[in-house]
Amino acid sequence: MSPSEERVARAEALLREQGKRITPQRRLLLRIIEESHEHLDAEQIYLRAKREDPRLSLSTVYRTLAVLKEAGLVEQRYFARDHQREYFESPRTPEHYHFTCIGCGRVIEFETPRMQQLKLELQENQAVRVTHACVCLEGYCADCLAQGRKGKRIQLTQQ
Repeated sequence: MSPSEERVARAEALLREQGKRITPQRRLLLRIIEESHEHLDAEQIYLRAKREDPRLSLSTVYRTLAVLKEAGLVEQRYFARDHQREYFESPRTPEHYHFTCIGCGRVIEFETPRMQQLKLELQENQAVRVTHACVCLEGYCADCLAQGRKGKRIQLTQQ
């Protein structure tokens, strides 16, 4: 069994524990997200899933993603300040954040211990419990800076 198949099997077990059914659509979307090495939005997931299940509707994809998100099996991310487009990824990776180049649209993932420091400071100073942090940074990547693209804001697209 491949690592992604093992993760899908564990996800199915978690859904069962939560009293949720394992539908073919849930299984298909879990597999697509687990096997992807890209950030996918709902429409991209839908197009990939439709190749395998032509009867699948976009509304089913949105409903399924909501169930998977509620179960903690997918994480929703935003890469731009307007939050117009949601991207979904497996929570299997360590907590990480995203930098989006507004010159070319490239998304760079990064980790930083400073977020843990910030969360601890906030918890101590404000007596709160931080359960999740969502940070998206925008700017220009090294390639765009080298090519002089700074100052040109493009419509963000996933690469």
